[in-house]
Amino acid sequence: MLFGEYHPNLDDKGRLMVPVKVRSAIAGNVALTRGSDRCLWLFPAEEWLQIRERLTATMSPFQPQAAAVLRRFVGPAQEVEFDRTGRIAVPQALRQAAGLRKECIMLGLGKHMEIWARDAYESYLEETDESYSEAMAATLGEIIL
Repeated sequence: MLFGEYHPNLDDKGRLMVPVKVRSAIAGNVALTRGSDRCLWLFPAEEWLQIRERLTATMSPFQPQAAAVLRRFVGPAQEVEFDRTGRIAVPQALRQAAGLRKECIMLGLGKHMEIWARDAYESYLEETDESYSEAMAATLGEIIL
């Protein structure tokens, strides 16, 4: 399981240092793709393979909503390897999609991680602060109590 908040920097060549705790929870390569809310999603390669197979087996490119998910989520996905120092090269198109420049935030959400540009994540937190409180009360109230 992938948990935690990390603050790595993207270097000049578009490489991101993945924290040791995250790397130790992942066996092998990772897949990167566009996430929701202008971030990237990072999946262990095996997890991504299962998701991709389920989506492509059940979604028709002839249905507009399914086609949009396939185009924006499955289509841009790329498998990347860790280099010997624990970095991954984030493809240029994905860096642009998420607005990644230097300062990044990685969030572990269980089966995947989100990678945000720091300023975009801070804006997201401010914009969603009120709705988060309502969602937290409703969702956690049902699960915890």
